[in-house]
Amino acid sequence: MWERRHVTEVKERHKEAILAKPNVLGVGTGYKNRNGKQLGDLCVIAMVSQKIPQAGLDPSALVPAEVEGISTDVMQVGFLRAQQERNDRWRPALGGVSLGHYKITAGTLGVVVRDRTTGTRMILSNNHVFANNNQGQQGDPILQPGAVDGGREEKDTFATLERFCPIRFNHGPVDCSTAEAYAGFGNAMAKLLGSKHRVQAFWSDPQATNQVDAAIARPVNDREVLDEILEIGAISGILPAMLSMRVRKSGRTTGLTTGQIMVLDATVTIDYGDRSARFENQIVTTVMSQPGDSGSLLVAGESMQAVGLLFAGSDQVTLHNPIQSVLDCLDVTL
Repeated sequence: MWERRHVTEVKERHKEAILAKPNVLGVGTGYKNRNGKQLGDLCVIAMVSQKIPQAGLDPSALVPAEVEGISTDVMQVGFLRAQQERNDRWRPALGGVSLGHYKITAGTLGVVVRDRTTGTRMILSNNHVFANNNQGQQGDPILQPGAVDGGREEKDTFATLERFCPIRFNHGPVDCSTAEAYAGFGNAMAKLLGSKHRVQAFWSDPQATNQVDAAIARPVNDREVLDEILEIGAISGILPAMLSMRVRKSGRTTGLTTGQIMVLDATVTIDYGDRSARFENQIVTTVMSQPGDSGSLLVAGESMQAVGLLFAGSDQVTLHNPIQSVLDCLDVTL
């Protein structure tokens, strides 16, 4: 067995060559690891953001199996950055941090997607985060961080609203002058007659249903947004939801949380303040979120594949749109 001092000396002589290889973030001395178990042999460790199969690398990019007779090992360490709060201003920004339409409080940047027609990089979140519940217009400012976290239009406009899947509400306040006049007349008559009852006008569409609460925005500067998600990494595809599947998400308010899928194909009615909307075919997990986490990407617990888009919840459960429905509605791909 080599002494640590000798291994460290060899590491120092070769560190620049190893650091020059793509994906390598650091070099150090430690014990060799195999199948998650630490062995007793000291070696030179190359720290990479994400392990890549050898078949996917050019031979010149490979870390040598040994240097001066000392074995090497490759350790995945993720994306190393100075620690910031998720509601800080991030440049470049990545999934899991605060942002939102300039007229809302804040939600979460989900992930980078690409337009199926042009290939343009976009950022994904909810309609109620990017489009203010259908009230937004194409080109509206998207702030990072969101307004409640100090974001201001003049200095923090990070993206502009591109498009959204409209939410069809079942119930809400009226915007019809005739209905308002009718309610006003009825209330005036009730008051005149001494009644304590009053009439309130509202519109109702009980047949309206939805599949997703989703929207995309176009970054102002494409170089200021990363494909990764904070504390998760880069997403490599999608995976259909399955009962009992372990899942995780990275969100503005509660950070990295894990959970389990409890219900599939759910029909639920969601409260949007003064309005409500029914959603079909939804994913229900154990509680994983709090307000401000809306827009987080739901990711499989054992792989880097997207499963859903977080959009609602309570202190008992969290709800997510199936990811394929989100991508199809917005005509984008991961």
